[in-house]
Amino acid sequence: MRILTCSEAGEAARGPEADPQVLMRRAGYAVAQFCVSQFKFRSVCVLCGRGKNGGAGLIAAEALRRVADAVAVIVLAKGVDELRPELAACLAPDVEPIWIADEADFASVSVQQALGADLIVDALVGTGFKPPLRGLVAAAVAAVNDAPGSIVAVDVPTGVDADSKTALQTGGNVAFPHGIIALIAPKPAHVFGHLTAGPIAVSELGVQPAFVPSAAAVRVITGREVGMTFAPPAERDERPFGQLRQFGHVLVIAGSAGREGTAALVGMAALSAGAGRVTVACPKSIQPTVAGFHAALATYAVPETDQGTIAATADERIGELLAGKDAVVIGPGLSHNPATGAFVRRLASTCTLPLIIDGDGLDAFEAQFAEIKRGAKTPFLVLMPHAEQAARLAGFSVDDIRADRVTAAQRIAGATGACVVLKGQRSVVAGASEEAWINLSGNAALAKAGVDELLSGLVGAALARHVDHRTDAADPAPTADRPFARVLLDDLRVAAAVHLHGLAADIARDALHENTIGSADVLEALVEAFRDCDLQLEQNLFYLHK
Repeated sequence: MRILTCSEAGEAARGPEADPQVLMRRAGYAVAQFCVSQFKFRSVCVLCGRGKNGGAGLIAAEALRRVADAVAVIVLAKGVDELRPELAACLAPDVEPIWIADEADFASVSVQQALGADLIVDALVGTGFKPPLRGLVAAAVAAVNDAPGSIVAVDVPTGVDADSKTALQTGGNVAFPHGIIALIAPKPAHVFGHLTAGPIAVSELGVQPAFVPSAAAVRVITGREVGMTFAPPAERDERPFGQLRQFGHVLVIAGSAGREGTAALVGMAALSAGAGRVTVACPKSIQPTVAGFHAALATYAVPETDQGTIAATADERIGELLAGKDAVVIGPGLSHNPATGAFVRRLASTCTLPLIIDGDGLDAFEAQFAEIKRGAKTPFLVLMPHAEQAARLAGFSVDDIRADRVTAAQRIAGATGACVVLKGQRSVVAGASEEAWINLSGNAALAKAGVDELLSGLVGAALARHVDHRTDAADPAPTADRPFARVLLDDLRVAAAVHLHGLAADIARDALHENTIGSADVLEALVEAFRDCDLQLEQNLFYLHK
C-alpha cells in the first residue's frame, strides 16, 4: 500500500468522482467499523473540531449509537451557527452536542461525565494541521489524554504532523491513542512516527489513491497484499493433481546434525502457508528424524560430510530433486561447513527456479559476496539476512544499516539483483523491481529460534503457488527479459509473506504471551492470520499492524 503525504491524499480526495459529503460519511462509517471491531465499550464520547475530521466524528457518533448504550458528542464551537453547512449537515437531528467555546468549559459536570466514557474518539483536527497546538484544541487534547477510556484517533492523533517521519515523543502536547483509523492512505507519520502500540487501520473511502503520484520511496504492507498473494485458485483444474499443482511444490534444502528441527519447521511452514507439496532434502543421518515431524513432508536423504552436513557431492542428487519443483528454499540449519558452503554457492549459480537463500545459506557467501548475484538462469532470487548478517556480507557497518534500513536493503538488492528481506524490527523488503516495502506487523518473538526460520517457508509457498505466471523453469527467459510487472508481483508476494509471518506472531502473542510463544504457536496462528486478511479484504479496512 502506498504512503501518501497530506497534499497527495487531498489530491486523491478531489478526484473526478469524489463527493466531499459522501467521503465524510464514508469516513464516519469507517471510524465506527474500526471501533466496533477493535474495542469493547458500552459508552462513547466523540470530540469534534470544525473541519472534515469533525464531520467524520459526527457521522461515527450517529453510527455508534446503534451499538453503544450512550454516545456523547463534544464540539469545539459556540453553537451550530459556527459550523460550515456541510459539517452541520452531519449532525443528527436528535443529537444534543455539548458545545465548548472556552477552556473553562472542560471543567463542567457534563463534559467530565462525557469524558468518562469507555471509548474516546479524537476527531478534533485533520491532516492539514501543523504543530504546535494552541488554545482550545490544546486543552481538548489534555482532556482526552486524561480520560480513562480507550482513545481512537481519526486519521492522525491531534497534535501530530501527518507528514512527519520523526518518532513521536512522549510528553508533547499531542493525543496518545490506543488505535488509529487512517483515511484514504497511510501518511508518513503512521509508518515512521510510532504513534501507537495499538492497531492502525486504513480505509481508502472508495477513492483511488494508487493513481496519485507519490514522493514516498517506500510502501507499507497490509493484509490486502496477503489476501491477493494467497488467494485460492480462481478455477478448479480437473486434470489429475491439477488443483494441487496450482498450490505449487517447494523444495527445502536445510538442516544438519543437531538441527533437524530447523529443516522440518521450514517445510511445515510452507505446508501451512498453502504449498501443495513440500520436499525436504537433508543430510542422510537426520532424514528419519525430519520425516517424523510431519506426515505430509516428503523427505530425501543426500550425501553428508563427517560432521553431518550436506556434502559437496550432493549436487547430482539435488539436481534430480529440482525436477517438478516450483521454488527452492536453501540455508536454514545447514551449518558453516566449508564443503556445504561450496555446495550452496554452486547451486545458487545454476538453479533455474525461484531461489530463497536464508540463514546459514547466506553465510556461505560471507567472503564471496560478488558470487551472490542473480544470474541469467535464475528467474528470481530472494536473500533474507538480519542486520548483522547483512553487514558481514556487504561490508557495511551494523550502525549504518540500523540508521537507514531501507537504504541498506536497497543497496544490497541493487548489488545482487535480488529481492532482499532485511529482517528485524520493522522488516524491510527491497525488491528486484527497485520498489521497497516496510512491514509493521510482528513482535519480539519473531527473533526466537524456530520462529525466524518459518519465514523462508512462507516465502517459498508464496512464490511456488504462482508458477503459472512465470516462464517455464526448464527454459527460463534471461533476467533482463523478464517483464517488470512479473518481477514486481514476485516482490510483492515476498512482502506479503513477511507481513503474514508478523501477523501470525501478533495473533499468537495476543492469545498467549510474547514470552511463551514459539514456532508451533505461530504455525497454529497462521489459520487466524489468513482469516484476518480475508476479512480485511471483505471490509476494505486494511491494517498496518494490530
